[in-house]
Amino acid sequence: MSESRWNENSDLVGLIKTLTLPALYFTAQKIVTKMKLKYPFVLIHISTVVFILAESSRPPFACDSSHPLTKSYPFCKPTLPINQRVQDLISRLTLDEKISQLVNSAPPIPRLGIPEYEWWSEALHGVAYFPTFHTGMSLNGTIQSATSFPQVILTAASFDVHLWYRIGQAIGREARAIYNAGQATGMTFWAPNINIFRDPRWGRGQETPGEDPVVTGKYAVSFVRGIQGDTFEGGELGHHLQASACCKHFTAYDLDNWKGVNRFVFNAKVSLQDLADTYMPPFRSCIEEGKASGIMCAYNRVNGVPNCADYNLLSKTARAQWGFNGYITSDCDAVSIIHEEQGYAKLPEDAVADVLKAGMDVNCGNYLKNYTKSAVVKRKLPISEIDRALHNLFSVRMRLGLFDGNPLQQPFGKIGPDQVCSQEHQNLALEAARNSIVLLKNNYRLLPFSKAKTASLAVIGPNANSAKTLLGNYAGPPCKTVTPLQGLQRYVKDITYHPGCNAVNCSYALTDQAVKVAKGAEYVVLVMGLDQTQEREEFDRVDLVLSPKQQNLISIVARAAKNPVVLVLLSGGPVDISFAKYDKHIGSILWAGYPGEAGGLALAEIIFGDHNPGGRLPVTWYPQSFVKVPMTDMRMRPEPSSGYPGRTYRFYQGQKVFEFGYGLSYSNYSYEFLPVAQNTVYLNHPVKSPKAELENSNALKHVPVSEIGTELCSKRIPVTVRAQNHGDMAGRHPLLLFVRSAKAGNGRPEKQLVAFQSVILNAGERADVEFELSPCEHLSTANEDGLMVIEECSHFLSIEDKESEITVIL
Repeated sequence: MSESRWNENSDLVGLIKTLTLPALYFTAQKIVTKMKLKYPFVLIHISTVVFILAESSRPPFACDSSHPLTKSYPFCKPTLPINQRVQDLISRLTLDEKISQLVNSAPPIPRLGIPEYEWWSEALHGVAYFPTFHTGMSLNGTIQSATSFPQVILTAASFDVHLWYRIGQAIGREARAIYNAGQATGMTFWAPNINIFRDPRWGRGQETPGEDPVVTGKYAVSFVRGIQGDTFEGGELGHHLQASACCKHFTAYDLDNWKGVNRFVFNAKVSLQDLADTYMPPFRSCIEEGKASGIMCAYNRVNGVPNCADYNLLSKTARAQWGFNGYITSDCDAVSIIHEEQGYAKLPEDAVADVLKAGMDVNCGNYLKNYTKSAVVKRKLPISEIDRALHNLFSVRMRLGLFDGNPLQQPFGKIGPDQVCSQEHQNLALEAARNSIVLLKNNYRLLPFSKAKTASLAVIGPNANSAKTLLGNYAGPPCKTVTPLQGLQRYVKDITYHPGCNAVNCSYALTDQAVKVAKGAEYVVLVMGLDQTQEREEFDRVDLVLSPKQQNLISIVARAAKNPVVLVLLSGGPVDISFAKYDKHIGSILWAGYPGEAGGLALAEIIFGDHNPGGRLPVTWYPQSFVKVPMTDMRMRPEPSSGYPGRTYRFYQGQKVFEFGYGLSYSNYSYEFLPVAQNTVYLNHPVKSPKAELENSNALKHVPVSEIGTELCSKRIPVTVRAQNHGDMAGRHPLLLFVRSAKAGNGRPEKQLVAFQSVILNAGERADVEFELSPCEHLSTANEDGLMVIEECSHFLSIEDKESEITVIL
């Protein structure tokens, strides 16, 4: 249609913009008649244009009361159970229509008034927008930005479940507001990433809550409850979803592209023991406690079987054992690689049949659109499997309120654009960065700087004034950003800045100029580290050190400065900075992850003492020598005979640059276990297993948790820790409670985090912090068969250097 012809009918444009999507198809017929268009195919083009116009102003939804037909269909009646509504809807679809809905970009079904739907949207640490990809969220309309919280690995350093929940809640509200404004075709978000940060080189480790399965599981529960609209305690959500969360990547996925081995073909060889106590627990928590409505199956194979084609994983474990009630999506193009790259399926139709029979529901990509019908014709796939998948997909869309009429009149309909980038959410982004940044070194009590006495400051480094680096990956346009340089400028007027390098990888260092700037200031802050050119999706690191020229620049500037310098590191993964740790010219080191839109302000507040740092490392920082360990080795437990050191603080036997959970403060804290009435737990269980008593002296009397029973497992162990702030500043500091078995070896962890809480203490204040442990959950270990067992022995609880003994008697 010519532009002039459309302009002549501008009255129709106004009409179109007032209509809701399900009515547009029928309105398009009237447009064709009024404009005297002769060709039927024009109806299709008019419908498309009509949709585009309407999309910009009103949210798409089905079951519009103005639709001449669908308002009478049972699937449009919110009073009926969702199962009944979904069954009615599926019964009305042709086979071609059914197949069309099995991909992430599901087209509309105009005859039933069903709009298009995009399953793929991202909200890892804020609603993200990727103009080059067809995702369900757009920030290209009235709303053009969203709050960008710190990257997940940094937020995890707060060890604050309430903070994680509030971030999820804020993201869910902003997502719903963007949808209500007509800038979305989907409300299903493929976050959080809850894979274990097993190897420090992993480029996507920055997206995760770290290396510990307990922390990762609790993060998943808090974030999912927040984004989906549940309460912090959970269980109040009902069937309505504010937004849909999807826990990914299921499972044992933590390698992207390392020395020619990529995530698409990688076969992760994982023991039952490691699956039981490392790789699977976060997903179980996400499903059982978080009630996530989505799961993404990972690209890789586990013990030879592609995750997306694994019936035991998707249907038997997630759905049957854990009670998962939602949809399962493939990672993008994961179905095609099962045939084309892994060779697991001989034909494309075999790959389609494998994933649908395994329990997958929707394909990010087009393989199901292209080959499902031929799989049915060739009798490789029954239509019942397609119907099963559609049932899960339409159930989630109905839970989102997209089949209940105008969503603006539904429970989440009043969330408007004022909720996006609200002052409350921007304050939360600042709070998250403040409470997560980790102080790694503070010799001579160099920090905090005096606000009154600091005369001049040199800020040097390629990350000092980079707004982009602050955000990390999977980030949308932020509300606003404050770089470290801009944050520090709020405290000191006499500031000189120099990038020091041509880029973060520092392929060309401007050392002489940086030294000149450093010599002219009273104090120096170096803002260095990594960025997305060095660690990201599809790009794993090879080394754990900073680039040689960046490291050299740091050392030379530190020696030239008048006073010991402050080193700030922005990075997602751990870095071996042993050179800086032991350099007397480097007085303080701060790790700030990728701290989000307010990260520069948070750093400045910490450097100048307006906030007392309290973050703790959520990952072990390994030495450079760890790169000798193949990234493809999935074993968690060490093998001393071959020199394999194991992984993560739970099993690693080797030197560390910094421990998991390490973090300093401007205050000194002390901890004390208060006496308990009883430190012996009697489970009184007759041991049935013949394996319970073994000749091996390293084995203990034990029993599977599954045999103990609910009543005995419901016993609780109260633990109270007295914490005191001996400093002259108030501060928030997480208390990390670990447990270790008195008997070492035989695959037992060196120690295991079992609980954590953040406590806020004023100067000189003390408080009693209460923990409640479950023997079945917190004192059990995985055996080689993948069963969680409790052993009859002593266990030692610890916080810092204090311990308390608990004995389990079977």
